Amino acid sequence: MSGTLTLPMLGLILFCVLAETAREVCFKQSASENALLAAMTKPVTWLGIVFWAVELFAWTAVLERVPLTIAFPLMALSYVVVVLAGGMIFKENINLRHAMGVFLVTAGVACVGVTGL
Repeated sequence: MSGTLTLPMLGLILFCVLAETAREVCFKQSASENALLAAMTKPVTWLGIVFWAVELFAWTAVLERVPLTIAFPLMALSYVVVVLAGGMIFKENINLRHAMGVFLVTAGVACVGVTGL
């Protein structure tokens, strides 16, 4: 492990963030008041599971090359992207306090990212 964050690895981490976001959107889409078994019959649930598997392999590749102390905090960007996806796709309410929290997470990720480059 080189101990630094390269641009290709940053790109792979961002891919992991997007895969995680896609997984959460798929799971949210398949979730309903129905039982778990009903959700398991929906194709969107299985698409979410595929995103989960793809992310697993990509994340393992990241962890082979990037220190966990750098890689894991950058994955916190998924919190930001999932909140944005929830607001845009599902029309969920994002109030000022929520938005401020997302901003603070983003600021923290920026601090970690700059440290690792």
